[in-house]
Amino acid sequence: MSEYLADVQRYDAGADAGTVEKIVKHLGIALRSRDAALVSCTDQAELDRVRESWCMKKLGNSDENRANDAIAAVCEAMSADNHKQRVTFYYLVAKELGQLGDL
Repeated sequence: MSEYLADVQRYDAGADAGTVEKIVKHLGIALRSRDAALVSCTDQAELDRVRESWCMKKLGNSDENRANDAIAAVCEAMSADNHKQRVTFYYLVAKELGQLGDL
């Protein structure tokens, strides 16, 4: 858990450990696979999954364009990282959408 929090705090120094923990619990067993624990901003199918399963299903955001904009903003913010941690990515998307409190 602490490695996920440390990675999130590289982008949001005030990140709440409880919020990060909720994302880790949501992702569960998927984090055990290296491939599933990372997000690829160059894979459109991956970004579609993030939009559908995270933004729309989990966060309840029904505005597809807004979700796409948030995902694009996070891809840009994390562009220097070759390995984008899924927990950090999901946290930043929720923050971009103003929905951290909905977790």
